[in-house]
Amino acid sequence: MLIHPMPDPIALQLGPVAIHWYGLMYVLAFAMFIALGRIRIRQPHIAAQQWKKEDLDDMLFYGMMGVIIGGRLGEVLFYEPVKYFSDPIEIFKVWHGGMSFHGGFLGVLIAMSLWARKAGRNLLDVYDFIAPLVPLGYAAGRMGNFINAELPGRVVSDPTLPWAMQWPDIRFPLHPNPVFLEGLRHPSPLYQLLIDGLLVFVILWFFARKERPRLAVGAMYTLLYGCARFFTEYFRTPDWETTVLGMPITSGQVLSLPMIVGALAMLAWSYKANQKGRAPVLATSKA
Repeated sequence: MLIHPMPDPIALQLGPVAIHWYGLMYVLAFAMFIALGRIRIRQPHIAAQQWKKEDLDDMLFYGMMGVIIGGRLGEVLFYEPVKYFSDPIEIFKVWHGGMSFHGGFLGVLIAMSLWARKAGRNLLDVYDFIAPLVPLGYAAGRMGNFINAELPGRVVSDPTLPWAMQWPDIRFPLHPNPVFLEGLRHPSPLYQLLIDGLLVFVILWFFARKERPRLAVGAMYTLLYGCARFFTEYFRTPDWETTVLGMPITSGQVLSLPMIVGALAMLAWSYKANQKGRAPVLATSKA
């Protein structure tokens, strides 16, 4: 049996300014975006599109806005509207955690469409370029959730599971006498870090190393993440759960299903257009 380490969520205190681990994970995510992007622009099929380092800096700024605004609004609207609308000031306290991936995903799509228009880039090329740069940033965010003791897993069916964990109830002080949730739990943020983040990154990075039809890389990321998230949701305590055709389905699975269906449609469209000798085009000003 393991016990959640319950680290202090504040990494560094500088007078009245507190630097939280959760915020540092976002800094790490953005740094990995730049580092991986610089590798990606040297890949021959990407270099042929004439991407520049300055494009990375620009896209990072737009992407940051999309992640933060979209992620927070997604958390508010998809998961806990009652909590946030009863105390609207809490919406702006992003350092407390609480960011929706699906909201951030939509936020980034919108932000990249704005950047593509500004830069005169084909929007689908932009999505294909950034898709492999995203999963490791997601993994960093899940590490932030683990440090904050957020997103507890479901109670394990086998208490002898080596990594089953006592999970602190963050409604109470974590020190010196923490209160734990009932039962041993799956450490679900770590599952999502490893599967939704690292595993998706490895598969997608190798897929994207070769030239693919336009939109195929972006669609593949959407499919991989949607499937991975649908699976790991079985180990996470859901924010809410409903029943469809007699089967329980969680909030995260409800939001992931459109990603899976949409990604399959986009992949079929991409490869069909490529076989006909014409790449799908969704240009903002010039392809």
